[in-house]
Amino acid sequence: MLLWLGELIISSWILSYGAEHLSMRYGAKFIGRTLLSIATTLPEIAIVIYAAADGLYGIAIGAGLGSNLLMMTLGLAIMLLIATTRLSKAPMKGIPVGMFKLDKIFLLATAIISAALFINGYNFLDGFVFSALFLTYIVLAFIEMKNERKRESLRITPEVSKSEIKHQIIEVSGSGVSRKTFDDEMLKSVLAFVAGTIGIVVGAGPFIHSMQGFSLEVGISAIILAVMISPIAGEMPEKISMMILARKGAAGASIAIANVLGSKILNNTLLLAVAVFGAMYHGGFYTNIELTTVLAYQLILVTTVTIIALVPLFKKEIGLKVGILLAGLYAISLFVQFLLPQEIILH
Repeated sequence: MLLWLGELIISSWILSYGAEHLSMRYGAKFIGRTLLSIATTLPEIAIVIYAAADGLYGIAIGAGLGSNLLMMTLGLAIMLLIATTRLSKAPMKGIPVGMFKLDKIFLLATAIISAALFINGYNFLDGFVFSALFLTYIVLAFIEMKNERKRESLRITPEVSKSEIKHQIIEVSGSGVSRKTFDDEMLKSVLAFVAGTIGIVVGAGPFIHSMQGFSLEVGISAIILAVMISPIAGEMPEKISMMILARKGAAGASIAIANVLGSKILNNTLLLAVAVFGAMYHGGFYTNIELTTVLAYQLILVTTVTIIALVPLFKKEIGLKVGILLAGLYAISLFVQFLLPQEIILH
């Protein structure tokens, strides 16, 4: 387990290196929303595909719900703790979140839509709806990125002072990127991103299995394993990448926030689409993933927690106090988990 954990740490560091340098060209928000969120969510996607294709629909849906519950509370709390304290290389009093308006609105909308659609169960039509929602988000994120780059280019005018230009050159040089080495850095970034992604895909499965085996060996019940251990294992790459990015200062924290919001939107759209299509593979085209009593309670809990966690994010800036509140929200949600029906997890 420790061996595969080390492999994930190294892969996540390589992934975050590539993402950070790619963000210099394509923007921190766009990279965090898309490439990084998809790469770090690959273990969850693999779990959902495997479970749904085997007819374990409750586990498939539960994996996505557990991921949202964990990262929207404890995940963000850890990131804020690192970014706003001496654990960061460049601590900040607060992290600006005003620029993530699209992500916050889309996450809120997809959380409500996915919950509403589940009332009658998920079928093939819902799979196409979730796919369309995810593609819409990617397109809107891309358009926003292009508009931001256009606005930034308009700021470079003849009226810009020589001192400002010099400052910008020093800033670029300090980041290790110059005009002469830009292409080389981009190639390294792409290769690092691909290598980190491959490393996460290779290491996530064995790590999850080894953690499950260890948990069973020490006598942890199946309920604890499903509710707590599996989501933590599945989210390990994302948490590691997020912590590493948070230590890098403002730019890294921006990518980390975009990664969390983007990956949770992915969970509410693409991950559910994968679950539906996996169910169709197992049971046929018209297979319906029914809303059981257990899943209904889980859905209500996770949707409620997601909405509550999003409230402080609609401010212009969040800091350590918000992190403490989110950590407390996670502890409360865990307590509530043990009060909810858990029969489906025991199967």
